[in-house]
Formats: sequence, C-alpha cells, structure tokens
Amino acid sequence: MIPARFAPVLVALLLSGIMSCIVTCIATFNALGMIDGFVGKWLGAWIMAWAIAFPTMVFFGPYVRGFVARHTAK
Repeated sequence: MIPARFAPVLVALLLSGIMSCIVTCIATFNALGMIDGFVGKWLGAWIMAWAIAFPTMVFFGPYVRGFVARHTAK
C-alpha cells in the first residue's frame, strides 16, 4: 500500500496522465487525421504533454484547492 501522504502526488500523476492522453489524442487526430504512424506521433505528443502536465498539477494543485475552498460555500 502507498502511504496516504503521497495521495495528492498520486492523484496529480494519474489525472495528468489521463487528461494529457485524451487531449493529445484529440489534438493529434484533429491536426493530422488518421494517418500511418498516428499512434507513434500521438504517444510522442502525450509523453511531452505529460512531462509538463504532471509538475504543473503538483505545483498549482494546492493553490487551486485553496482558491476553490475560498470561493465555495461551506
């Protein structure tokens, strides 16, 4: 079992991976269509996007949670 203190990082890892996977698939398909080598181009875009998305979520996550907490009813 993974210790609970790692939960925010694990959530950021999984969520950024899922989101970047879906978004890069759609963007790659819109830009190129279903060409030969589509999967390779998509996976290349996904890895690059994930490398940016994960640290972004880890860094901004606490600020976003605080902003949402301040601007929502208790």
